[in-house]
Amino acid sequence: MNPERIAVLGGYGQLGSDLVPVFQERGLRVFPLGRADVDCTDPEAVSRTLRELRPDVVVNCAAFVRVDDCEDRPLEAFRVNALGALYVARACADARALCVYISTDYVFDGRKGAPYTEEDRPNPLNVYGMSKWAGELLVRCYAPEYLIVRTSGLYGLRGSRGKGGNFVETILRLAREGKPLRVVDDQRLTPTYTRDLARALGDLLSARGLYHVTNTGECSWYEFAVKVLEGAGVQADVTPISTAAFGARALRPAYSVLASEGLRRLGYPPLQPWPEALRAYLDARQTAALEAASARPQTESKPPVGLDPFT
Repeated sequence: MNPERIAVLGGYGQLGSDLVPVFQERGLRVFPLGRADVDCTDPEAVSRTLRELRPDVVVNCAAFVRVDDCEDRPLEAFRVNALGALYVARACADARALCVYISTDYVFDGRKGAPYTEEDRPNPLNVYGMSKWAGELLVRCYAPEYLIVRTSGLYGLRGSRGKGGNFVETILRLAREGKPLRVVDDQRLTPTYTRDLARALGDLLSARGLYHVTNTGECSWYEFAVKVLEGAGVQADVTPISTAAFGARALRPAYSVLASEGLRRLGYPPLQPWPEALRAYLDARQTAALEAASARPQTESKPPVGLDPFT
């Protein structure tokens, strides 16, 4: 299939804001959709919107992503991440469009202790992971053509509106405020730059099925935080702590690194290693800040709203 029209739900969010220009650079007509344009939990609105836009592909980036809040609001988590996925999948079936669903490494429990492949069975530890796995199953059941992409530890220039920022920005903000940083060191993952993921998704539109897509390599959140500070040239007191000491409400997998076996079988090159991706992010961040500063009057700016650096 050579798509011409693509709708991106969550098109103004962290991943969506990188997907839109990637698709546009490939000559595709892109329709970025925020919640004000269409609420994924409203089946009639989803169906009506896709009938009007007539997309060949629908990328569903809309999600309730605040992991700890999902524990307190499980109905909302399942309403967005599972029922929302169902409504989009059904509308895609009616529109004969490819349904692309973005999922998470948190569908796994971390007990394997080695990178998870697409063949490993999910066993989520928290409500967020459960709701995303339920979304995966519903997409498989109701979308005749689907592409499910699991990824990990996303960070991008737009930041995650659902979380109020991203991990990198939170670490830098807290460091510049002179606050001591306590970051968990017993969870391993692969932080993934949304721009890299967006480019990979652009390449995968001809594929079908389930794929793991992350930058390569692995680290703990603590190791990631240290590399963030080093890359940005910021001095801070950062202390490794255990998950138990941090005391988050939601359980997290101790090891959720994803192996991109599907990409390898297709002959696609792996994404760049996570330290190189972080360097690219920090460079792009600096460029964006300089451009923004030159485009507006000199006024005092407030730091971005932070999020739980655990997630």
